[in-house]
Amino acid sequence: MSPAEVTLPENVALTTTTPRRLKFSLFWRTFVLLALLILCSSLVWLQLFRTQEYEPRIMRNAHQIATVVNLTKTALTHSDAIARVSLLKTLADEEDVNIQTREPNDRIEVFGETAMEKQLAQEMINRLGEGTAVASSVNEKSGLWVGFTIERDSYWLQMDPERLKPLGGTTWLVWFSMAIALSLTGAAIMAGLMNRPLKRLSYAASQVREGHFNTSTLDEHAATSEIREVNIGFNRMAERLAKIEAERALMLAGISHDLRTPLARLRLETELSVADPETRELMAGDIAQFDEIIDKFLDYARPEPTNLGPVLLSGVVSRCISPWRNNPRFEISVDVAEDLHVKAETVELGRVLSNLLENARRYGQSPSDGVTRVEIVARVHDGWVLLRVRDQGPGVSEETLKNLTQPFYRGDTARTSATGSGLGLAIVERSVQRMGGTFSVFNNSSGGLMALMKFRQVEAG
Repeated sequence: MSPAEVTLPENVALTTTTPRRLKFSLFWRTFVLLALLILCSSLVWLQLFRTQEYEPRIMRNAHQIATVVNLTKTALTHSDAIARVSLLKTLADEEDVNIQTREPNDRIEVFGETAMEKQLAQEMINRLGEGTAVASSVNEKSGLWVGFTIERDSYWLQMDPERLKPLGGTTWLVWFSMAIALSLTGAAIMAGLMNRPLKRLSYAASQVREGHFNTSTLDEHAATSEIREVNIGFNRMAERLAKIEAERALMLAGISHDLRTPLARLRLETELSVADPETRELMAGDIAQFDEIIDKFLDYARPEPTNLGPVLLSGVVSRCISPWRNNPRFEISVDVAEDLHVKAETVELGRVLSNLLENARRYGQSPSDGVTRVEIVARVHDGWVLLRVRDQGPGVSEETLKNLTQPFYRGDTARTSATGSGLGLAIVERSVQRMGGTFSVFNNSSGGLMALMKFRQVEAG
């Protein structure tokens, strides 16, 4: 099987296809909640205005119209012919009230399209008596027409229908829109003010997560007492973590110095004092293994890399496999594009590959001839670089597979022909995650153990 044909198990997916729920930030959640509250309160206010102001006002207008009609009837009844003409002209010019003779063949449209208009028409009929007619159009002339009878004569009294309309056309809609716009603007400002301290806290927490303990200090003099207490507590925590990190780095440096000095002296004394070559070689091997375990501990406890950038993957692979090129018991095949760059840190990525190669050398010998064969393959998929390192050893059991990346776990006897610190794959997983990638390990379907890493692809600067 060629490196390009390495297969993945069914439970390992290259991309996530599970649909994600639509998520909103705290700002939009707060804004939507305030907007709904404002909208509901505005609708309640409109309904209150309708019941407490609008409907009573319309009813009062209906009473006033009925009063005008009654006064007009009384004036016409008690005026002579000359005075009646003058009265009708005065009403038309000054009060916008037009009186016409009512004919039996008049074409009329009954007033009352809505329930409220029907109620108003009935109210005027009740006040003016039977025989009163209320129309919205007479002989194709629109208006508020009230028909009444004086003795044997019938008349139409025409008035402006605007007296019975809601708030004078679209004026109310303009004011309502302005009120909603101003309210939503206020809601956005309020949501922003509430969300701003949390965004600062989130950014500061991300900086602490990346190991930058002193780069983002929160305001300890905030006006809000709750925010001020949170900021003070977070700053003290960051200061404490920075101190612990400094002490850890100092402790690791001390351990490295204090342990390696007696180890070097012990190795020298062993080579000079032990006469038996085989015994001397075994003791030197134990000391070398002790020194290697110290290196593993230091690698695992090393702080996170801070200088991630474009790294030429083929160059790192070439440097890592160069110590094994002349080893007849270690065969390495590479299928990596020459110009492929990933977002990583050169030294850290080299440690990752070196640990995987060392793990394969120790535990990945072929059962047939004892030769370690490793395949290193890199492929690009949706902006990610998938790096696979596979040996052709016996693999591991499913129970062991779940714990391979746990610190100090050494696996089963099938892959433990040599002793170690149990930190190799734990170091690899931690290093890959520090560089923004993912790491997984599993048994390949055609045999052997496979490590799969994903790094961000970047263009070379």
